[in-house]
Amino acid sequence: MNEDGTFTYNGGKVGPGETQNLRYGISETYLGDPIRIPVTIINGERPGPTVFLTAATHGDELNGIEVVREVAHEWDLSDLAGTLVCLPVLNVPGFLFQQRYLPIYDRDLNRSFPGREGSTSAKRMAHVIYTNFIEPCDLGLDFHTSTRGRTNMLHVRADMSDPAVERLAKAFGTNVIIDSEGPEGTLRGEATKAGTPTITIEMGEAHRFQRALIDDALAGVESVFAEYGLRETSTVRWPGWRTVITGDREKTWIRADAGGIVDMHFERGALVHEGDQICTITNPFKDDNVGVEAPFTGLLVGVLENPVVYPGNPVCHLVALDERTRRVVEREQSPDSAADT
Repeated sequence: MNEDGTFTYNGGKVGPGETQNLRYGISETYLGDPIRIPVTIINGERPGPTVFLTAATHGDELNGIEVVREVAHEWDLSDLAGTLVCLPVLNVPGFLFQQRYLPIYDRDLNRSFPGREGSTSAKRMAHVIYTNFIEPCDLGLDFHTSTRGRTNMLHVRADMSDPAVERLAKAFGTNVIIDSEGPEGTLRGEATKAGTPTITIEMGEAHRFQRALIDDALAGVESVFAEYGLRETSTVRWPGWRTVITGDREKTWIRADAGGIVDMHFERGALVHEGDQICTITNPFKDDNVGVEAPFTGLLVGVLENPVVYPGNPVCHLVALDERTRRVVEREQSPDSAADT
């Protein structure tokens, strides 16, 4: 961002009070045609932070696309203080084929940041995206879903040892924050390391729009805007309860010990108690049932949607809750509580 408030990228600029929609070239196809990503830059008339919103770094993760599009094109941003850099589809080649990775040698774009000139196709793409639209920003929201065949409740992943990231993660207002450094090459990890606090928002499953999760994520974006003063009309939200999962002892992927067809007994976001049978794995004749039990009391952040497994496949992601939070969640999920609403 220039001193006069102009946002610049290689090939253009957006001044205060201006909005620009563009398709920005990041690579070329086998035929030499350009591969372009959609970008919307909204530069408010008033000074403020520069924020990026990204989605579909994995091409089949669609929920975040609608979050970014609605912020950019449906919200009234006439009072915006700062600049929004909205990138609803980072992995255009994967999006076109509706697959997770880049079709080019099956590379993961979200293990290729910050990228490098003269390197692999994925790292060249990542370099163009990163230097033009991520590096100039003050903070970032990166939207993801679970991989195909599984679904996640809305939650945030963030490096809570970084005070600037902690502030951003709490401002988004989810019940669950999983404390972790972003793996090497991830947009979240590399941007944070370079001084742009960034969080990952996980929501739902691949290959679909899930309206309730999209609306909840939009409320989180509005809360972030309030925390950082981007919109005067917004308010910071408190989710009612919050747990921060900080160590491996507080979370686990529960994996199948048998192959077969899975009957899940709980949905994502459900509270399960130690010893509860989360699911049952059966054969086609239903004469050999294997139960999968909760090793501790906690919340099902992610569960299987595609009901078939090999031994070793994950069936759910369980995170622990402290006693006080557990009681709050039990009251919230009790049938009596639902009847009162």
